[in-house]
Amino acid sequence: PRVCVVGSGPAGFYTAQHILKHHGGALVDIYEKLPVPFGLVRFGVAPDHPEVKNVINTFTQTAHSERCAYYGNVTVGRDVTVPELQQAYHAVVLSYGAEDSRVLGIPGEDLPGVYTARAFVGWYNGLPENRDLKPDLSCETALILGHGNVALDIARILLSPLQLLRKTDITDSSLAALACSKVKRVWLVGRRGPLQVAFTIKELREMINLPGARAVLDPADFTGLESAVKDAPRPRKRLTELMIKTALEKPVEMQAAAAGVAAPREWGLKFQRSPQEVLPSGDGRRVRGIRMALTCLEGSGDSAKAIPTGDVEELECGLVLSSIGYRSLPLDPAVPFDSQRGVIPNSSGRVEGVPGLYCSGWVKRGPTGVIITTMNDSFDTAQSVVEDLRGGVLDISPSKEGFGLVESILRSRGVRPVSFSDWKKIDAAEVARGKAAGKPREKIVDPAEMLRIIGH
Repeated sequence: PRVCVVGSGPAGFYTAQHILKHHGGALVDIYEKLPVPFGLVRFGVAPDHPEVKNVINTFTQTAHSERCAYYGNVTVGRDVTVPELQQAYHAVVLSYGAEDSRVLGIPGEDLPGVYTARAFVGWYNGLPENRDLKPDLSCETALILGHGNVALDIARILLSPLQLLRKTDITDSSLAALACSKVKRVWLVGRRGPLQVAFTIKELREMINLPGARAVLDPADFTGLESAVKDAPRPRKRLTELMIKTALEKPVEMQAAAAGVAAPREWGLKFQRSPQEVLPSGDGRRVRGIRMALTCLEGSGDSAKAIPTGDVEELECGLVLSSIGYRSLPLDPAVPFDSQRGVIPNSSGRVEGVPGLYCSGWVKRGPTGVIITTMNDSFDTAQSVVEDLRGGVLDISPSKEGFGLVESILRSRGVRPVSFSDWKKIDAAEVARGKAAGKPREKIVDPAEMLRIIGH
């Protein structure tokens, strides 16, 4: 049986890995729109978290299997349609992730100085579509909307000492921009309270321990929370206790400030504030602040809702980063899509009403969770594929041509795929450039340059 997987991020690779392991005869082809593989591991994981990128070694092993092939530089839905893939393969798995951002839906969000977290992360991580972002870092105060790990990643990158970032695979141009950055204060703002933050303790601890930056948490935000988390699940309890402890500590910097020493960089969490409007500067050319509606919580725990109280406040800032979530987009008119939830309707990864079509990862369950969540989710979809191949749900009696058919379609449309050995050449070039700069790699951010390296 021939199976094709669309998308080479964690969802795609874990799906392929599980099918290859549990079906001894299946051949799996992975399609990717960029020349380079690994999706969010390459373009989402923070540059100062190299240990999270170790999964690339497992993915590389999968790609080297003689029953697996990688075809980069192929955009499904444009260069080849999903119905065409269904003609070529017995099963098609869509694992293409979430390539858009949720919008705030408030006045002023299009002002210069307002960026989505996705674009900003893509910029410092070398995602080709964001390479020309040129964020304006000339202000002192940045405001991040959102209380998730991505929000903390961005705050950490904005406030990290340059000598720490220089040793990572952050892109050369973003390193140069951060070297000139005037940002020294970052507020992370959420609609709900401390018990609803979505970041994890590891990321919070990293932020608290960031050299040269102090945490500014208001003890009043945490009043009475110690008793409220007594019976909470352990991760939530530990996370809340760490925030309380940080809020109550009298930092050494306070004494230093009293002695007339310049205050270091700082960051803080603000709660129960919902953005109403991004405020323009006098000339209307940039951001000068945000108007926030103060909220109160209805309900408790993760299901608590933020309801505006009628009070508002303005926060001054010259840079706004909206980190309120990613969003999947429909890929092809032939594929059912729930635009309300931003997912492909499915049951255990089987796309509703389309036999032989499957989905895994964020496009299956929505843009939440970490790599391990995606791994389990992808194994679940892959298991559905294996069961359907074995149980005769999928008719594998007609032989299908797989890439043979797709290749002729691509050739007729002037598209040249990139192989995994081509990627190894790009990889080697990046590692060599990185070595010269004392970094693990220097990412190439222009797809045309990637294709030049492999002689396309």
